[in-house]
Amino acid sequence: MVARRRIDIAEGSAALAAWRGGERGRAVTAMAVRYALEEVAARAPGNSVEVRVPPYGVTQCIPGPRHTRGTPPNVVECDAGTWLELVTGTLDWADAVERGLVAASGLRADLSAELPL
Repeated sequence: MVARRRIDIAEGSAALAAWRGGERGRAVTAMAVRYALEEVAARAPGNSVEVRVPPYGVTQCIPGPRHTRGTPPNVVECDAGTWLELVTGTLDWADAVERGLVAASGLRADLSAELPL
């Protein structure tokens, strides 16, 4: 099943480009984060990993066992700035995890193959 998009691809791409260009306002950041979450879910559809970027959004992605209740077994969580740096390639996955910028738990919670977008 293909993830349902809520954000227009052109608008989301523009927000991500604006963020990359230095705009850090709440509206731009929120749009860029939500677009990137949708994009990861579209490129790696599934329900085995939950990616959380509070307070902006959450998505499920990566093929594998579906999670339905309670705390998911595979969770990735980080702040918006870290997420967007990972998405744009200005921060490496392994470096972010090593520095404690990303909390990744579970066997499938390695997004290095999916990032940067």
